[in-house]
Amino acid sequence: MTIDIDFFLNTVADNIRDKKVPVVDLIAVQTKDPFKVLVATILSARTKDEVTAKASARLFKKASDPDSLALLSIEELEKLIYPVGFYKTKAKHLSKLTECLKQLGGVVPEAIDELLKLPGVGRKTANLVVSVAFAKPAICVDTHVHRIMNIWKFVTTDTPLKTEMALRKNLAEKHWITVNSILVAFGQSLCRPVSPHCDICPLLTKCPQKNVKPRKKPGSKMSTSNGLSFISWNVNGIRAVEKKGFIDMLLDFDADVIGLQETKAQPDQLSEPLKNIPGYTSYWHSAERKGYSGVAFYTRLKPLKVHYGLGEPEFDCEGRVITIEFDSFYLLNIYFPNAGNKLKRLDYKLRFNDTLLAYAKDLEKQKAVILCGDFNVAHKEIDLKNPKNNVKNAGFTPEERSWMDSFIEAGFVDTFRIFNQQPEQYSWWSYRFNARAKNIGWRIDYFCINGEAKDQVLDASILKDTVGSDHCPVKLNYLP
Repeated sequence: MTIDIDFFLNTVADNIRDKKVPVVDLIAVQTKDPFKVLVATILSARTKDEVTAKASARLFKKASDPDSLALLSIEELEKLIYPVGFYKTKAKHLSKLTECLKQLGGVVPEAIDELLKLPGVGRKTANLVVSVAFAKPAICVDTHVHRIMNIWKFVTTDTPLKTEMALRKNLAEKHWITVNSILVAFGQSLCRPVSPHCDICPLLTKCPQKNVKPRKKPGSKMSTSNGLSFISWNVNGIRAVEKKGFIDMLLDFDADVIGLQETKAQPDQLSEPLKNIPGYTSYWHSAERKGYSGVAFYTRLKPLKVHYGLGEPEFDCEGRVITIEFDSFYLLNIYFPNAGNKLKRLDYKLRFNDTLLAYAKDLEKQKAVILCGDFNVAHKEIDLKNPKNNVKNAGFTPEERSWMDSFIEAGFVDTFRIFNQQPEQYSWWSYRFNARAKNIGWRIDYFCINGEAKDQVLDASILKDTVGSDHCPVKLNYLP
């Protein structure tokens, strides 16, 4: 199917006229100052637009130009821009920005290559500044543009950078400036990364819907005849991801049970909205140490019982395992230890692994066992980008991989590999070196199941377009 891209983009533009536009566009309406557009764009990375807008307003009251920005200390910058994502790193970038601009003549450059020399500026930011601040043709490709253009089959690419290059070649220049704003608003409202609202999309009859799994229609009754839907996600701090729209994301998952790892919060540190998401009951197992580890479940299915920990104080004090029991299966949510810098915790991790395996095998005697979570190991070379360079690093040591072999030999099945044998399928990317955009990652998040229940698995997938953490969610569809 070859789509009419003019029709698609014009239709979407009409549809999203009453939707929220990206915060950088809002700032551009208020001012065409390239400096403010640049700073707002730097702040907006991995941050909700509402948070970016408020932080930008506070900052611009104190520093509306490069000279006044130079007068602020890093500590002052941190206070002004908090709680934008990675505010400490962004404060350091802003602190260096004035000096870097001086080297470029004291003004914000109009060329992408020059913008890329500035601290905190990647291709997305550079393209946004060129298009929004200078009204020059530039294609900003964020996750929404990359995802939707592939859904439409207008491009066939696996990274935002490749999408940008393909669009530069194949998309008419008249769309370059507006395509990001249009598709971001469309991606946030209808064509969502998880459970897109295809049933009310104006392109429903024409869209190729490549790799799309639409939401259930509102009002439809939940039925187990089509299987149950489970999500597992290492959120790397539930309070941090809450600021990035976690509650909306959870509701968009439309899953029966969601398991979270690395929640980094005690129950009394949770907001009321997090504790009481409509339609779900939550269960939390936190580490004794504040701001560390922790697992949680949100479920709209009522469990028979909830089991906390493994019964071993050495591990349970770190809040690493929570199990919910249903009529025909157990669902284990696990945050495996990291072997640590210089493998200092490798022995601890292997003890945990062995204890966990014995616990799962004991449960298997009673009913089916499903295990989900961050296993903190890439099992095979196919499961990470650079295997040869990581043999001695945590998560890919021979000892950890050998335990994973024994786990599989004990009868447990890696459900994702039932359906997908392709390389470059990852669930974690370092925040450094633009690794996620380049897809330099590891697959360390799993749904596994005991062998006797393997045939009840309907599907397993990685939700790589869901952002908010350095991990993305993984999904399982299971027929009890």
